[in-house]
Amino acid sequence: MNTISDNPLLNVSGLPRFAEIRPEQVEPALDHLLERGRHHVEALATDNVSPTWENFAAPLEATEETMNRFWAPISHLNAVNDSPQMRQAYEASLPKLSEYALAIAQDDRLYRKFKQLRKGEEYDHFSQPQKRIIDNALRDFRLAGVALKPAEKERFVHISQQLSMTGNQFQQNLLDATDGWVLTVKDESQLEGIPSSTLDLARDEAERRGEEGWVFTLQAPSYIPFMTYCQDASLRREAYEAYVTRASETGPNGGEWDNSELIIKLLKLKGEQARLLGFDHYAQMALETRMAEGVERVEGFITDLAERSLEAAKTEFKELTEFACSQAGVDRVDAWDIAYYSEKLRQHRYDYSAEDARPFFPLPGVLKGMFKVVERLYGIRVSEAEPEQVWDQSVQLFKIEDEEGEPRGSFFVDLFSRPRKRPGAWMAECINRYRHGSVLDLPVAFLVCNFQNPVGDRPSLLSHEEVITLFHEFGHGLHHLLTQVDFPSVAGVNGVAWDAVELPSQFMENWCWEREVLDLISGHWEDGRTLPEHLLTRMRAARHFQSGMQMVRQLEFSLFDILLHSRFDPDGAEGVQALLDRVRDKMAVVIPPDFNRFQNSFSHIFGGGYSAGYYSYKWAEVLSADAFSLFEQNGIFDRKSGRAFLCHILEAGGSDDPMKLFVAFRGREPRIEPLLRHAGLEPSDTVERTS
Repeated sequence: MNTISDNPLLNVSGLPRFAEIRPEQVEPALDHLLERGRHHVEALATDNVSPTWENFAAPLEATEETMNRFWAPISHLNAVNDSPQMRQAYEASLPKLSEYALAIAQDDRLYRKFKQLRKGEEYDHFSQPQKRIIDNALRDFRLAGVALKPAEKERFVHISQQLSMTGNQFQQNLLDATDGWVLTVKDESQLEGIPSSTLDLARDEAERRGEEGWVFTLQAPSYIPFMTYCQDASLRREAYEAYVTRASETGPNGGEWDNSELIIKLLKLKGEQARLLGFDHYAQMALETRMAEGVERVEGFITDLAERSLEAAKTEFKELTEFACSQAGVDRVDAWDIAYYSEKLRQHRYDYSAEDARPFFPLPGVLKGMFKVVERLYGIRVSEAEPEQVWDQSVQLFKIEDEEGEPRGSFFVDLFSRPRKRPGAWMAECINRYRHGSVLDLPVAFLVCNFQNPVGDRPSLLSHEEVITLFHEFGHGLHHLLTQVDFPSVAGVNGVAWDAVELPSQFMENWCWEREVLDLISGHWEDGRTLPEHLLTRMRAARHFQSGMQMVRQLEFSLFDILLHSRFDPDGAEGVQALLDRVRDKMAVVIPPDFNRFQNSFSHIFGGGYSAGYYSYKWAEVLSADAFSLFEQNGIFDRKSGRAFLCHILEAGGSDDPMKLFVAFRGREPRIEPLLRHAGLEPSDTVERTS
């Protein structure tokens, strides 16, 4: 009979023992840790000794890190290996975790001790990470309602539990809705134009399901090329409607996994929580932990970018419409035609298709080359390791060492699309860097994507856009893995302002366009030829294709998000769809059909951490473009610049104000011009390179 001592979730001495983890082990392990954690925290809170770092802050940090180490593999498995049993265990744990965390965050005894640390003479002698932890703690106590009356605290806790569970339900509905629709095609003549790699994937999917013909899904490796290349407009419309009505009251599975009521519930809960703390709305509360100073600053940022890009977007859409009408004899371009005719126009204008580059980017070669890039930039070495236990046979483990051969961390990669795995791409922490006593725990990360699976003897082949996605997530991973901060709560991505956390990831994307880098990451899957110069020339010529349309689409999402969390009344006359329509009237050049329910799958803000923060992608893009401009001046592999970015951004983690760290790296505050130049929305400046 298993006992608590046999539970693999309680062994946090090394990498998680994935093969041994069972759903029924989750709650017993959690209950055990919660009881132990409460006892430990109570002892710290009631201790009458004057607080120091060693007798108070450090033990509290240790207790929190133990819980993080326990929860990380459970949260990860819930995202990449969903099952009814694990889902049930995960959902049952969320309110317990929320209640525990808030009990600590609302404990005024702990709050008073942190205030004592802040006011004491010892504070001046603390390291910068220690000071940051104390300052963050005081802010977080306030944002958790430490000053509320008992009844208000109780309500705050209930709201937080409801937000956690409802956000998770939003994600689960979206996962089920994405997996819940397929398109089976048995007539090959309907598949004209679709690349062979996508057809092979669809045939494999049909065989897996025991069906004849080809099966297409709403997973990105299937859906995106289908919408981009399928010549049959009726099939494109069918797939488009299924995709944009996921988890809504309409569409082919209308009402089955509907997120509509969850959206209203989430907005009401967030608004009430913010008002309990004295804020006017949720966005005001959320921006307390961001670089942007206030909603007006965010709206101004979005409006400024829109003014610089909207006319270009309108021109691009007009050109697309005219091209489609002249080529196909249609009198309009519908939403399900945008990707298809955009690809046709790109091929016509630049003699380039995204599929042209795919054979040159086999995934194993891209990974190997990407590791060489960071070796040249930062002097680190990446090599494959043998994992003891994984959650899927395709998962790999890699380790990182510095120039002296000292280990810096390791990371799992889970790169292929499959059922019961959430769509998208992300990085998540498995283990944080943590020095406790004489022991140093090195960081471990999860890097997750949803690329095409290998088919037969052909490896997974990436589009250039997917290469960029991989570099993006690896940038997040480097931020987590290369930190030199020894305190988990501000190590790596922890403690970093949300609108700065995308800087290292978007920064890495820039290298995907450079000849020297493409020579490292490309190699035709059949004969090893690197990407030909004529193809790179066409790729670069097409780089800014429809950049205005892409810009305003992201700004549309950003404005919708910030208005939804600041000016929208969930009990008012205007519905969520009406607000989105109003934003589109102001910001969009492509107006989707009435049945479109984009908001019901907007998991970034309803199921993730980007509520009132979707603008962060563009905000951080300003930082990343300006950061890369230094390498444009000095050479893309300039080691001095690489060491500066490593030291001031990657190694510093969340230990200081992100603007201070950026200025320390760049020598000045960020400028918007490099972003506009990179997006092709401003005349290109001459950039001198020294190498």
